[in-house]
Amino acid sequence: MKRIFDFLVAALLILALAPVFIVLAVVILAKIGYPPFFVQWRPGLHEKSFPLVKFRTMSNDRDAKGDLLPNELRLGDFGRWLRSTSLDELPELFNVLVGHMSLVGPRPLLMEYLPYYSVEQSRRHTVRPGITGWAQVNGRNALSWEQKFELDVWYVDNQSVSLDIRILFQTVRKVLRREDITADEGRFTRRFDDEMKEGSEE
Repeated sequence: MKRIFDFLVAALLILALAPVFIVLAVVILAKIGYPPFFVQWRPGLHEKSFPLVKFRTMSNDRDAKGDLLPNELRLGDFGRWLRSTSLDELPELFNVLVGHMSLVGPRPLLMEYLPYYSVEQSRRHTVRPGITGWAQVNGRNALSWEQKFELDVWYVDNQSVSLDIRILFQTVRKVLRREDITADEGRFTRRFDDEMKEGSEE
């Protein structure tokens, strides 16, 4: 039922939002550059990697040595707006359509974080990752990594279509209110591995 629900909703949203996809892609090309999409491999169901697709929010500006500038310097006003409105996440609907992701589930993080998960935290990968999730509607970037993972595992143990619908409605409300978002000020979520390393040193 969950997979059928995901497929139908993703297909309908892609059709309904097709004009938005086209307009955003054109504006991104004009303001940020080519390509309009950002693709990065992330761990999915059972930690199997997949190419996550998002709208690009940062430029490819480089320094005199040819190295990319820091993230905060490559994230302009338009990219910051895309993140604060969560419009950069829209292409992930195609990941849902093909089965890489679900509409609701633990957010897919970086492949390099996999060695840092505890056995309990790794249970977040026993379901498909989601565009939004239980952690995102209960604090998002305001939470510590450990709090996020506790919420992710709670979702794994309590998932249902009715819970997914509840989370989707809460997500829409949070996006409209632009709650728990840090990217609008050019800040970035603290890296999981940095937090875990600091914790181990203490």
